[in-house]
Amino acid sequence: MKLLNDMALFVEVAKARSFRKAAEVLNMPNSTLSRHISQLEKEIGLRLLHRTTRRIELTEAGQVYFERCKRIVDEARLAHEQLGGLLEQPTGLLRVSMPVDLATTFLAPHIAAFAHDYPGIDFDLTLTPRQVDLVTEPFDVAIRMGDLPSSTLIARRLGTVSRALYASPGYLKRAGEPREPEALKGHECLRLRTAESREWRLHKEEAQCDITVPGRFLLNSVGMIRNLALLDMGIAMLAENMVAQDLSEGRLQRVLPGWQARSVPVYAMTETRLLPAKTQRFIDFLRERFVIIEKV
Repeated sequence: MKLLNDMALFVEVAKARSFRKAAEVLNMPNSTLSRHISQLEKEIGLRLLHRTTRRIELTEAGQVYFERCKRIVDEARLAHEQLGGLLEQPTGLLRVSMPVDLATTFLAPHIAAFAHDYPGIDFDLTLTPRQVDLVTEPFDVAIRMGDLPSSTLIARRLGTVSRALYASPGYLKRAGEPREPEALKGHECLRLRTAESREWRLHKEEAQCDITVPGRFLLNSVGMIRNLALLDMGIAMLAENMVAQDLSEGRLQRVLPGWQARSVPVYAMTETRLLPAKTQRFIDFLRERFVIIEKV
């Protein structure tokens, strides 16, 4: 048991890259923590950490040991939680990283519903376009959109976000309404800063076309693109559920009906397959909500 405890202490130090920060998380004296790690290095017979006045770094042996220890510690915590009967009503702090626009336009009401169903869970939510490092940063799960690069992370597909083209009645009255995808070349297109910022791929039944679109605005926020579309500034490629109310109230209307943009997959990313109940329940909850949206 002492070895497992020291391994858990080492994992916290390795994640924080600091004895002081790890000691604050663990709520124990810095000197006590340092003594445990030094004793662990003596027992192993290898130096695990390079210590400097500002920061610590893992040695090659320390990196290998950290990866193994983290899995062992995670399994031990998960076993403790399961035996403690927390699967029925999970508790604890759930740390989630999410894309800003997806969180504010789609996930917010589902997170509120989840919080209502699980009052024992507290939430630390980070809304950021940055892809956080699930190995070294303290996140339980990251929600990500789009095609995923190759990695050792575990990806669980939640669903997809359907997209189409929209514009305000004011813009279409001024600029005219395109009747074919090629006509987009003569319009102001509000472009998201992605791989498809210049070329929009559209499909209609079996037909598909790639259109190089012009536009004065290049943005990194879907929410801002929607706002500019509402202000008569151009044609936007937006998620269907994001503009449902705008459509019903006549602030936006569909452009090129029948043509669709490529649907964007949404994933829940975790560092390990062994998940505590709070994280597993959260992922399952969101997956059920995406299924409902896709059936509507």
